[in-house]
Amino acid sequence: MIKRRSLLAAGLALPAVARAQTVQKLSFYYPIAVGGPIPAIIEGYCKEFQAATGIEVTPVYAGNYGETLTKAVTAIKGGQGPQMAVLLAAEMHSLQDMDILVSLDEIGLDAAGKAWMEGFYPAFLANSHAEGKLWSVPFQRSTAVMYYNKAAFAEAGLDPEVFPKTWAQLQAAAAKLTKRDASGRVTRWGVKMAGDTGNAQWTFGALANQAGHVLMNQAGTEAYFNSPKAVEALSYWQGLATVHKASPDGVSNWPQLSPDFLEGNAAIIQHTTGNLTNVRTNAKFPFGVAGLPGRDGPRTVVGGGNLYFFKNATPAERMASLKFARFMSEPARAADWSIKTGYIATRPEAYETKALRDYVAGFPPADVARGFLPVAVGELSTFENQKIYAALTNNVQACLNGTKTAAAAMADTQAEADRILKPYKKA
Repeated sequence: MIKRRSLLAAGLALPAVARAQTVQKLSFYYPIAVGGPIPAIIEGYCKEFQAATGIEVTPVYAGNYGETLTKAVTAIKGGQGPQMAVLLAAEMHSLQDMDILVSLDEIGLDAAGKAWMEGFYPAFLANSHAEGKLWSVPFQRSTAVMYYNKAAFAEAGLDPEVFPKTWAQLQAAAAKLTKRDASGRVTRWGVKMAGDTGNAQWTFGALANQAGHVLMNQAGTEAYFNSPKAVEALSYWQGLATVHKASPDGVSNWPQLSPDFLEGNAAIIQHTTGNLTNVRTNAKFPFGVAGLPGRDGPRTVVGGGNLYFFKNATPAERMASLKFARFMSEPARAADWSIKTGYIATRPEAYETKALRDYVAGFPPADVARGFLPVAVGELSTFENQKIYAALTNNVQACLNGTKTAAAAMADTQAEADRILKPYKKA
């Protein structure tokens, strides 16, 4: 059985304004997962918040999402933890089980606060609800998209304004886009997708959705890896290299995808919308942004991080942290964040601001990902999420490296997932 969590209501009888005014400093752990000047943007927002409220917020850059989670939990257990952190939205179940979170309901949501939470895109709130409470605020959200080199498309005889919509179309296009020199050495791969630790589950989650498969139940207590559709998804991924020779053998690493694309070493990469501004700034060639193809049509996966609040914080710090979250999601700031990074603004109101309307009008790729929210699913999210991710990643990598078939990799992942999740299943 899943353990009950205590309610932390102490101190919440104080008026909200009084509680927030007693706080002078806050810290939050923040993941740096894509290129570009994101730390400077975050620090700029923190300074704006301090000017508006008098509260100093210090971001701690702790690596990728997995590293940020580990460091935040370690700091909290050591009594030195932050009051809040941006962590994967998919970590909700695991964070609950660690008993380190405080819900927004426990912090205190008045009528205006509840209306504010209802104003986010529903797809981005999918990983925020559990046990009748709200556990996080959408912030750094994205979908997986394809970046493609339009010049390479034209060179290969492909229409640079039309991106493949099905797996078969992508396989054929990627094969044409792959270039080799006279000795047979590849000088440009057709397509690259990340299978490294911390990213393999996101890539595979998108592929599973593209095959019409759901990887877990909503409660996070079961995972479904050994279905024919999951095997089909992994076989397709593996086949891009082994059958179509359009992707490198083995595992491609997330940090290398953007450089490979910008340097012309990959014609297509699957990446996050949060990389859009970086690509726009640094690409020396015309590029396009498109939704991911699917077996029968486009489908993608929602990803990115939410802002979580920790129970180690005092009631005053919790209220100040919630105030910071509301500040960060104001329409004008959400629009600015989307413009500067490429992440999807989490609230429809942001797209009604003049700044974002004008930006999208002048740069239509900035609004591509939002159009694919209706065909997106949430990222793989279960209890013991990191252990499930590790099991999946190890087996996906074994398949990509040629030491396991797709069927064996999925069967082995299922066996390990069943073992890990057994304590969480109700009798």
